[in-house]
Amino acid sequence: MLGARNEQFAAARDLLGMIDEMIDGALLIDQDSRIVWLNEKHVWFSPKQMTLLGLGPDACAKAVGKPVESLIPHSRMREVVETGRSIPLDVIKYGEHTLLVSRLPLRDQTGAVIGAISFSLKNSVTLLRPIADRFNKLHSRLVHMEKKLAAVRTSKYTVENLVGFSPPMLRLKRLIRKGGQINSSALLLGETGSGKELVAHAIHAASDRVNGPFVGLNVAAIPENLLEAECFGVAPGAYTGASHQPRPGKFQLAHGGTLFLDEIGDMPLSLQVKLLRVLQEREVEPLGSNQVVKVDVRIIAATSRALPEMIKEGKFRADLFYRLNVFPVQLPPLRDRKEDLEILASLFSERTAATFDQPMRNVTPQALEVLHAHDWPGNVRELANVIEQVYARTDGDQITADDFAEILPQIAPRLTAPSRKRPLAEAVDEYERSLILTALTEAKGNKLETARKLGLARTNLYAKMSRHNISLDTQYGVAAEAEQPELGA
Repeated sequence: MLGARNEQFAAARDLLGMIDEMIDGALLIDQDSRIVWLNEKHVWFSPKQMTLLGLGPDACAKAVGKPVESLIPHSRMREVVETGRSIPLDVIKYGEHTLLVSRLPLRDQTGAVIGAISFSLKNSVTLLRPIADRFNKLHSRLVHMEKKLAAVRTSKYTVENLVGFSPPMLRLKRLIRKGGQINSSALLLGETGSGKELVAHAIHAASDRVNGPFVGLNVAAIPENLLEAECFGVAPGAYTGASHQPRPGKFQLAHGGTLFLDEIGDMPLSLQVKLLRVLQEREVEPLGSNQVVKVDVRIIAATSRALPEMIKEGKFRADLFYRLNVFPVQLPPLRDRKEDLEILASLFSERTAATFDQPMRNVTPQALEVLHAHDWPGNVRELANVIEQVYARTDGDQITADDFAEILPQIAPRLTAPSRKRPLAEAVDEYERSLILTALTEAKGNKLETARKLGLARTNLYAKMSRHNISLDTQYGVAAEAEQPELGA
């Protein structure tokens, strides 16, 4: 067996000798990753290792039998022997030289790995140059395509994507259409999850900038030391590690369109000054550059924070607030437009069913009552999450009140657990009557406001009040407040 292996090593040496003019360094190792043979050209690439090993003039002969790592500290030859997998092409730095190296396992007649062979092609740098040129061309094309994609950024939503027909939502839609007719800065104010980014998209889509880019930036998501570069761009070589190509910021990318600055209340004071200057002068100065770049950008900012309070505390500049607050838009929280709960819940149920590849589950009236009883601090985003949890955690053909028992535990048990055994119809009637009385009390007898709170048409409310023998005169002893006509009546 040993003689057969020696014959195969000899054959490998003969093969390398035949292609000597095509290669520079060549090396053979055995199954223990010890050097069996190397050519003299290999010595030329590693004089330091040879000196350290004290190999002297007969370096090639003296290296035989030593571990391959003693000659090439970061060699991957042992990996080839242990795995039996070749590394046909690898680019390595060897001292001052760049080499194109191939590593192949050496096998006996049975297919067992008995060693490995490696060699570097002659004139590797010359061979690498076409590959490098090809890579550079592909990289340039990629950068060009990224710029083209940035130039065609557009809005994802229009005013039609705003779901809901409650009075607060109708007012919001009117504001969005109005906002599209002007070019002034807009400030979207609303709680987390109320849909500020969707409204920003809709304003852009309703404006004459609709064919320009829509670029969004979440101020709170970018570290303070990177925020300036993200906003205004970076000049070539502005800092260590910076690209040799100019990197445009979000203002340059949004040129001719709209820049949406989400969570503007989290912007540091130092950057607020620079943003104010951009709004005034309509020009930006990239980081590390003395050149100014003119920009034509409409700013839509958004925040869930109370900016007037932040101004009093010295955390937000008053002059920037006045620049941004030209067209303020207050987004209603979901608890102030519960009339939209039914259509929103159905929409999210349809979307979640498609995502989970399941049949859509309708929301039962009792389940809708549970949703109405919740205050929704997370707004529409929370509602979408709740519906998704129902699909993930429960089964059934419908979404029932019981499905919310663990998701909204503080509400579901109170609404679904009967106080005593009685017919279902009687329990439902009793609960419906109590809901109407509570809503009438909160609305001070105003039937239109009561209908809005309950998500009913006014005629439906009258029918239910009559069926449950509810009279405003007997309930309050005074006349109800004057009611306004319904929208569109």
